[in-house]
Amino acid sequence: MPAQGKHRRPRSRRIALGLVAVGTGGAALALPLLGATTASAAQPAHAPAAPAAAVAAPAVAQQSAPVTYSVVAGDSLSAIAVEHSVDGGWQKLYQDNREAVGDNPSLIHPGLELTIGGGRAEADRADRSAERAPATGTAGKSAPAAQTAAVTYPDNLDGWIREALSIMKKHGIPGSYEGIHRNIMRESSGNPLAINNWDINAQNGVPSKGLLQVIKPTFDAYHVAGTKHDQYDPVANIVAACNYAADRYGSIDNVNGPY
Repeated sequence: MPAQGKHRRPRSRRIALGLVAVGTGGAALALPLLGATTASAAQPAHAPAAPAAAVAAPAVAQQSAPVTYSVVAGDSLSAIAVEHSVDGGWQKLYQDNREAVGDNPSLIHPGLELTIGGGRAEADRADRSAERAPATGTAGKSAPAAQTAAVTYPDNLDGWIREALSIMKKHGIPGSYEGIHRNIMRESSGNPLAINNWDINAQNGVPSKGLLQVIKPTFDAYHVAGTKHDQYDPVANIVAACNYAADRYGSIDNVNGPY
């Protein structure tokens, strides 16, 4: 890996994500309102009292008004999308603000005002919760809940990449199997314990580690919640590296050499 480190330091950020460099080959890796009504039938004055039946109306998720966010130094569309739980990730945020951002989603500047649709993520979660509520029959018995088998992945390179892609999809982080695999083979040959002890990052005390050779400042800045906070963990390493690549290059798929 060439000893190039001038673009490998993390930027100062207001939010959790930052920009730093990684790589063994000189690579720089780079909410809802619920409404419910009840009703009961009135009983005749002398009729036997019947049990009142309260029927809850389905929960209705409402979307709050969009909010305006002012970009600060160190921001990126992917970081803003994660912080504000934008449904559709940075791609949706860019689509909604393309006229203001311009043709390059990586080039946003402090003071730029972005429109973020408020509450959509929580509204969607409320909708899904209502859909998962057990159905009740006329006899008051709950219908059997559908059982969803947990997805498991093999403990190998193929499984690590597929699990990482599943997590990336949930967080709106772009990337394909081919793009991830190609860069892993160049950076570590598929060894999750790979470490670079000779380049400029190593000389600065932050050696590149793992499948996609991430240095600790980059890993910490781009770590995605729900993955292990461990540079050597293959899934966490892939997701953090792809999160950085999305911020710096638009996608890990756009990386074809030292980054």
